[in-house]
Amino acid sequence: MGDSPIEEEDDCPELIPIKVPEVKGSVEGDILSSKSAKIPVTIITGYLGAGKTTLLNYILTEQHNKRIAVILNEFGEGSALEKSLAVSDGGELYEEWLELRNGCLCCSVKDNGLKAIENLMQKKGKFDYILLETTGLADPGAVASMFWVDAELGSDIYLDGIVSVVDAKYGLQHLREEKPSDLINEAARQIALADLVIINKTDLVSQEALTKLIRTVRSINGLAKLLETQRSRVDISDVLDLHAFDSFSGKSLQQRLQLEEAPHPHLDKSIVTSTFEVAGSSTEEDLNVFVQNLLWEKNVEDKRGNPMEVIRLKGLVSIKDKPHQVIVQGVHELYDLEETTVKWTEENERTNRLVFIGRNLDKDILKDVFVTSVIKREGNG
Repeated sequence: MGDSPIEEEDDCPELIPIKVPEVKGSVEGDILSSKSAKIPVTIITGYLGAGKTTLLNYILTEQHNKRIAVILNEFGEGSALEKSLAVSDGGELYEEWLELRNGCLCCSVKDNGLKAIENLMQKKGKFDYILLETTGLADPGAVASMFWVDAELGSDIYLDGIVSVVDAKYGLQHLREEKPSDLINEAARQIALADLVIINKTDLVSQEALTKLIRTVRSINGLAKLLETQRSRVDISDVLDLHAFDSFSGKSLQQRLQLEEAPHPHLDKSIVTSTFEVAGSSTEEDLNVFVQNLLWEKNVEDKRGNPMEVIRLKGLVSIKDKPHQVIVQGVHELYDLEETTVKWTEENERTNRLVFIGRNLDKDILKDVFVTSVIKREGNG
């Protein structure tokens, strides 16, 4: 291909590191400093027309003193900025970069491969944040899993969270689309996997319609934070630094897990949130067996004999002989256990709070299986 036009571009401005207050002599300080050395990746997902592109465009052009790289998926319906981007011979990255006045960068990736994103950082230096847009029909869980696994392998990037943009006007229509019985509705899956749901275009619907949509979103995912917006205008701090997949989320997760059981929607095969709380502690081995039976073997069934299908799992658990609460995270078949900075105290009884998002979930059966196979009461185990 010869000399790329990239080489002749002015260099990007030098990165100004984000100053993270050090907490000396604490586990939390260590977690923050190790995270600050890596670049957070936020996945932006949502149905076509929901406002993903407007959101990215807003983030790219707003003055926020952050250096953000927005990576657009090749198969999306148009890029966040109306310019064509040419493909490189290697097929990993688009070779034309759009550098914006506020220091942000926009490019497009042929695939969601980590190699492409690491190449991006080598060419242009590190960023404060990377936003990755997935296509309207993409399963964000598959993309998320890739970053999550790679973080364990010492990558320069880590998964910060998944944001799903929902169209206030057409969201319910998308959620009601009938699919063959073995397939999950894509719009529902995107909401199920989200850590933040942005309900956009709220000015186009009545309060009654908006309340109905919010109730449906909550019934699918009772754990995600909800934002209502018009024209995708958000406070950028609400979208970044979600810390949804690391132990730093332990403190905020404590509050978020105190959620009420959401009412189940009328659609029989729809995705729902199911949660329970059980006192006691488990061994790490027993907890692993429980999660693996659920996510890998899929041998936990509802009353009708249907295997329970977990799309997202999140919880805080008590592991015997560990002084800190442990966060358990799962996306599809992938899961992880990580110790948080939150200590168990004498006043707080050790408890396990688990939230499952998926299909065919039966709270009572899940709780019974957990208690019989995992929990070791004090004095028993």
